[in-house]
Amino acid sequence: MVKPIVGISVGDPSGIGPEITAKALSLSEVYRLCNPLVIGEAKMMGQAVKFSGLDLKIHVVSSPRGGLYQPGTIDLLDLKNVDGKSVRHKSILAEYGRASFEYVKKVIELALEKEIDATVTGPISKEAINLAGFHYSGHTEIYADLTRTKDYAMMLVHDHFRVIHVSTHVSLREACDRVKKERVYRVIRLGYDAVKRLGVQNPKIAVAGLNPHAGEEGLFGREEIEEIEPAIRHAKKDGLNIEGPLPPDTVFSKMQGGQYDLVVVMYHDQGHIPTKLIGFQYDDKTKTWGSMSGVNITCGLPIIRVSVDHGTAFGKAGEGRANPESMIQAIKIAAQLALNKPRS
Repeated sequence: MVKPIVGISVGDPSGIGPEITAKALSLSEVYRLCNPLVIGEAKMMGQAVKFSGLDLKIHVVSSPRGGLYQPGTIDLLDLKNVDGKSVRHKSILAEYGRASFEYVKKVIELALEKEIDATVTGPISKEAINLAGFHYSGHTEIYADLTRTKDYAMMLVHDHFRVIHVSTHVSLREACDRVKKERVYRVIRLGYDAVKRLGVQNPKIAVAGLNPHAGEEGLFGREEIEEIEPAIRHAKKDGLNIEGPLPPDTVFSKMQGGQYDLVVVMYHDQGHIPTKLIGFQYDDKTKTWGSMSGVNITCGLPIIRVSVDHGTAFGKAGEGRANPESMIQAIKIAAQLALNKPRS
């Protein structure tokens, strides 16, 4: 097996991105699946390795071809864009917003130029990148813009729990307006293709309704009848194994129980809340997150993009106690998608 090169943009220097990247790359199992390449800054990564108590060396490269890709070594493309001898953690700063944007831009360029096979993104601060003059609402929008992609969707994955969104970073009022049959059908197809690449041969797909009780035959709204049902009928004509629209208050429990492989959701929180309820486990006794699992996949791009499904966690940044679980999963899934990528 030729192992794919997975480029990792570490995220905001002031957050936990560098730390969880270093912790993920301390595991030999990652290197059995792929050749990880970090896009970041050398001083910053060295600092993260040190305060995390890891025994890792930093190997600076000028291109992906120069990587050693062996356990015990972090191969790093150093953009040299963080000033000072050490990172100021827990800080929302324009300079760190600029640095994190440049990491993302570089990893996208490498993927478009086919120098790497997949990309993984650490958490950025939306406020910091906007302070730096890059006016995006998140990673997904940056990727769409820089790859010139108009037709894309966000999928969240936690083990066998998967959701894909018709809309994400818009107001709830606008999200309702975006529930159109053409968009719903396209998201169904994007989700179907992605789940197949994750190893499910004939995905069982459920489509959630927008309104309570999936509209109750028009009593609580007509979006299910006029927009969602026609999209489902179209997908059935394609031969997809699909059901819906189903009441949103029960469909996720059915997927967790194994009845479905994917739920198509209509807006951001409809998909994010159940996924994070399962993947994020907070322990009030220890005041820590015992689990922070789950990843974010952007479907429809010309390149592979997988991200951690959490934020910068400024409150614990620089302390060596961040949980790398989501980053580990993101790298593994990116490698799997790269290996299963259709050949042109």
